[in-house]
Amino acid sequence: MKCDIRKFFDSINHEILFNLIEKKISCPDTLWLIEIIIKSFRKTENKGIPLGNVISQLFANIYLNELDQFIKHKLKIKYYTRYCDDFIVLDSDKENLEKSLNQIKEFLNNKLNLELHPQKIQIRKLRQGIDFLGYVILPHCIVLRTKTKKRMFRKIIENKKRLSQNLVSNDSFNQSLQSYLGILKHCKGYKLRLKLDEYTIKNYPNK
Repeated sequence: MKCDIRKFFDSINHEILFNLIEKKISCPDTLWLIEIIIKSFRKTENKGIPLGNVISQLFANIYLNELDQFIKHKLKIKYYTRYCDDFIVLDSDKENLEKSLNQIKEFLNNKLNLELHPQKIQIRKLRQGIDFLGYVILPHCIVLRTKTKKRMFRKIIENKKRLSQNLVSNDSFNQSLQSYLGILKHCKGYKLRLKLDEYTIKNYPNK
């Protein structure tokens, strides 16, 4: 089962977040500063932290640590992993997954003022693959998600055009290729790596 929390960063409740931090930090000056940081941004009344802000990543993990603890220690789910607001739960029994899903929904709503995105809940058999973080995880291999692959090559073509117009440097173009090669290191993507190498050779004939 794969789930995604709806509008997670926009929905983080300032009061709940601060109370969670307050349980671990007792220094008044530190708490004063943290409260200012939390309240410096809001998407709606008393909610929201800025997406992409470095400290927002820390706040997000503090907030969803409550979910981690609930799933692992209250529901006793053995196979669970989370990256930010996306998470996966594995079980051999579909009924167990559906029961866990309802309990997770209730916990998120009552304790963290969050809800799951109804269109991003997937209960699938493992052999069908799990779409997670840009990859599709299969029983014996990991492949790049089709959308990710198309977006990657679209960006490369755009950057190549910008390179020909001298809008980006050779080094900048090469660095972007290296970042995509880094993505491919984590999956079965030999043919894709060869295709990326072709771009590198064409644009760097002396290398």
